[in-house]
Amino acid sequence: MSHDLIERLPTTAPSSTKSALSADLPEHASLHKRLFAGIPASTLQAEAASFLRSQIDLLDPAGCDLPESPEGLEQWMADGATGATDKYAAYLDARKAGAPRRFFTNRAHALYFLRAVAPTKLADGSWLYGLLQHWRNPKFSDLIRTYVEELGEGASDKNHVVLYRQLLARHGLDPVEDLPDAFYTQGAVQLSLACNAEEFLPEVIGFNLGYEQLPLHLLITAYELNELGIDPYYFTLHVTVDNADTGHAKRAVQATLDNLPRIGDPADFWRRARVGYQLSNAGLGTNDVIANFDIGAEVVRIFKHKSGAGQGAHSDYCRVAGRSVNDWLSDPENIPAFLAALEAAGWIKRGAPAEESRFWGLLLGDRAEMFGVFSSYELQVIHDWIRGDASADGKPFTEEPSADGQPRRPSFRVAARLAAARGQSPLATEPAHDTLDSDLQALAEQLPGLDEDGQAAMLVQAMAPSQHWTLAGLRATQLFVERSR
Repeated sequence: MSHDLIERLPTTAPSSTKSALSADLPEHASLHKRLFAGIPASTLQAEAASFLRSQIDLLDPAGCDLPESPEGLEQWMADGATGATDKYAAYLDARKAGAPRRFFTNRAHALYFLRAVAPTKLADGSWLYGLLQHWRNPKFSDLIRTYVEELGEGASDKNHVVLYRQLLARHGLDPVEDLPDAFYTQGAVQLSLACNAEEFLPEVIGFNLGYEQLPLHLLITAYELNELGIDPYYFTLHVTVDNADTGHAKRAVQATLDNLPRIGDPADFWRRARVGYQLSNAGLGTNDVIANFDIGAEVVRIFKHKSGAGQGAHSDYCRVAGRSVNDWLSDPENIPAFLAALEAAGWIKRGAPAEESRFWGLLLGDRAEMFGVFSSYELQVIHDWIRGDASADGKPFTEEPSADGQPRRPSFRVAARLAAARGQSPLATEPAHDTLDSDLQALAEQLPGLDEDGQAAMLVQAMAPSQHWTLAGLRATQLFVERSR
């Protein structure tokens, strides 16, 4: 084979000059996209470092809840875990007593959340990538083990990014676009740390310390997704691996203590680690994203996004409020008035079952003229927006109404057990080998011809945040685990 793996894989992301793919994106979204395109060139790496410094300048040191001395970390971790589980127990008691869901008002809200946090989840674990090339240093062993476990040790059904990509695809949430720039900030921080570990080692370690603790929102998210029939496995997996006994939370504390300088300046290292810890909360957090949901605004965004493709595609015989649909769609700013006109004309009956709206019949049904125009996520948003308060029952738009109007759906876990009992196989995962995958072929053919250092470099490259979830990345992770044991 004439080209080596380094040439085949996206080794160099675009430089600090924005590429054509990201030229029109806001600042944080553009940086996120370019860093996620491959191993960044030196100019992009420097831009990422500058971005980190700008985020650090925004931090308030008084807002850090870490103990003043690293010797207090063990107790801090234990107190945090106990606090989260105690609050979760209180949440469960309240739900059993009849309290509504705390996070997700309806199914569309939950799916909106999954889409909104995708820029962060698709960068999961990336902040530790820069340490991978130092895998022989025992001080980094806990951190590298954490990174490898984020990658599922090469198993596609355990790799966190693979799992999240599957979750997005399953619910029509991909490709992720049109998100506010603030939704990319946290992912951009993680990817920037990934390529600047040499300069920001204390911050990387402090970031890991904060990100690997068990938060209350993770427990509630998993519970409510399951209740709504949405696979919570990505979130429950984090609950188990981040435990304070033997999991990532414990290792994050140990790694912090292991890397405190014995010869250098431990006080300065701890100061910078505290800064990194605060960076783990940069951008919008889970609660912020959930609170940001406005179903009316999301419907408008969806219709605006469709208006460009829909303009000129409709016949002029159908008019709404005296204007053709093509005319309405000619300017995205018409969309709020267009939706109001559809409602006034009786095409949409808000607060009633979606099946009673003539417009819904155009989207779904035996003779739906607009079948396939909207993704399953978009249909769920429109469905819940039409139904209004009744959508609190969490009904999927695909569910047939029951005779008494009461939902008859099981939770996701119950549905999965029923499917297994019926002999239905789970979702297919990627094959271990694919002769059509050139990167996988290059890895198999060229790795044996390299010396030990060359092999390590190739594996580390293939395990980068931009590609560890691919077949070549998964295989490289498996080989890395075998060699590092």
